[in-house]
Amino acid sequence: MPIFEFICKDCGREFEELFLSSDKNAPECPQCRSANVEKLMSAGNFRAHGIPSGSGGFTPPPCSPSLG
Repeated sequence: MPIFEFICKDCGREFEELFLSSDKNAPECPQCRSANVEKLMSAGNFRAHGIPSGSGGFTPPPCSPSLG
């Protein structure tokens, strides 16, 4: 589900809201009910596996011997 972070430009409250691309208007602030809100750029919800390489990409982690 597309949940986005917003900040109210009137009272400064940050909040999360389910926001579909079909929605025409941004949500209103749950604290002051202002429509003067801005969508925030949030960090992606993923975790890269591997070791950072010098090229900016990732290389796979070294294989570990099986235990058993």
